[in-house]
Amino acid sequence: MNRRAFLTVLLASTMATPVFAQTAGSTAPGQAGRNERLHTLFHDSDEANLRRNPISALFRGDYRYADRLGDFLTDAYYAAEKAAAEQELAALAAIDRDSLNATDRLAYDVFKFQRESDLRDLQPDLLALTRVRPIDHFSGFHTFYPVLASGRSAAPFRNVEDYENNLKRHRQFVAGLDRAIVRFREGLASGVVDTRLTIRNVIGQLDTQLAQAPEESPYFGPVQTFPDAVPEAERARLRTAHLAAIRDDIYPAYRRLRTFLQDEYLPRARDGVGLLNMQGGERLYARLVELNTTLPLTPQEVHQTGLREVARNLAEMEQVRQRVGFNGTLREFLEFLRTDPQFAAPTRDAMREGYYAIGRRVDQRLGELFSTLPRTRLEIREVEEFRERNASTGSYQNGNPDGSRPGIFYYNAYDLPSRRTHGMEALYLHEGAPGHHFQISLANENEALPNFMRFGGNTAFVEGWALYAETLWEELGMETDPYARFGGLNADMYRSIRLVVDTGIHAMGWTREQAIRYMLDNSGVSETQATTEVERYIAIPGQALAYKTGQLKILELRARAQQALGSRFDLKEFHAQVLMTGALPLAVLERKIDDWIAAQRA
Repeated sequence: MNRRAFLTVLLASTMATPVFAQTAGSTAPGQAGRNERLHTLFHDSDEANLRRNPISALFRGDYRYADRLGDFLTDAYYAAEKAAAEQELAALAAIDRDSLNATDRLAYDVFKFQRESDLRDLQPDLLALTRVRPIDHFSGFHTFYPVLASGRSAAPFRNVEDYENNLKRHRQFVAGLDRAIVRFREGLASGVVDTRLTIRNVIGQLDTQLAQAPEESPYFGPVQTFPDAVPEAERARLRTAHLAAIRDDIYPAYRRLRTFLQDEYLPRARDGVGLLNMQGGERLYARLVELNTTLPLTPQEVHQTGLREVARNLAEMEQVRQRVGFNGTLREFLEFLRTDPQFAAPTRDAMREGYYAIGRRVDQRLGELFSTLPRTRLEIREVEEFRERNASTGSYQNGNPDGSRPGIFYYNAYDLPSRRTHGMEALYLHEGAPGHHFQISLANENEALPNFMRFGGNTAFVEGWALYAETLWEELGMETDPYARFGGLNADMYRSIRLVVDTGIHAMGWTREQAIRYMLDNSGVSETQATTEVERYIAIPGQALAYKTGQLKILELRARAQQALGSRFDLKEFHAQVLMTGALPLAVLERKIDDWIAAQRA
């Protein structure tokens, strides 16, 4: 998961009883001890995880470990993660699943799936392929951390202690940057290296940050103004200390990393952008397909699904072309929508106001589809300038479960003429409401769930739900204009294209240019967007497969429930069943919905 000020969407909560709590059922006399052992395991696992991964605690609003970032990238860190997974799986195996109630069996299955997945990725064969590529231009902590430290994210700045903790985190961040160089060097020695394209983009991001004066950087944000709880006598000292940390510690660390990447790493980075061009890459990609879809799929199967979805979307786009009376081929229509000035936001302010208006319209209809609405507010912000060039079109950052920090929908206004207004409604449904904001907030706020289900999850469910949310456009009264409907189809199309392009790049030898051309030929995205998207797939292989895979599974389950239940099908209840137990692996979600259908028919 950088962005900006705005619309506060107050979602008044009806707060129906959480589905998780509803399914608990009675506890037999001998069951209580086994249930308690399971709950203790979940609690202890979560507490230990927060100690090892204090950033996770920060984003929950838990500030017990706010003075640290964690010792990520160290051998000790990986060893501790592996030992925890092994010990927790052993403890889980000692509990008889069949003796648990329905609620706890579901939690048992999710915990087992997640910890087994974690353990697989911590094995030496996979770690040797992942930890030696610690930074990329899409998800590197060199761009994540300045947002965290800016005073506009999860890190608190309420009092003097919070500011001192920030300085402590700065020192650990510097150590992490130097540690990344060590890991990169390991990759050079083993022959496992990243792409020249990715490393050049990282160098560009470092240059952008270094070009800012320390007083203009995000790091200086917290000392521009202070809360009342910080005494006036402390403010000059804290301002001086933060400026020194930026100037004397963080920027020199950036320069060390930049020099290393430019002089030592880039000349030995690989030209081939796909993982099949990297030592061990085919094995890693097969694992990433499984990890990101939570299903036993092969790259070839995913590729074929993508081709089918692309064909379906093209047929629907052709219907829109005919509906608006465009005289020309579908490809010419795509170019028209990609380039005509009428579909470009004239200013950044106009884009922001457009998203505010969309949010207000959506809010009026959400109660028709959902029995429980998040308490957490939603804000809309613009992606910050220092990272907008390589950022995606939109993104979401979750708020605090207690509502003290809102969820944030970020939109990207970089290269403004390339940002098409006809895609704004679909993007809001995905990143905001009822997409990521609903799914993540409802899970976080549901105290009936164990914490690993409230705050954990998997990309296939999280992104699958958000893409499914885009399909609710008609029920929410959106995309009434045919061009906005095209925008919805276009958004779905490039998620379908992802199945083709990601597998094409990493399993079939496609080039960057070939992938960009495929996106431009089959969708209305701009060349800027297509380039950013393709370079994202190159940087984080497999992640882009999650969206469409998850959406198709949720749509499949909804159709199955509608067919089985007929007039008894309740869309609000279906959405509650999907959402109110956190982000489930897709196979676990399917079992849950099948059990719900059976119970409804009984």
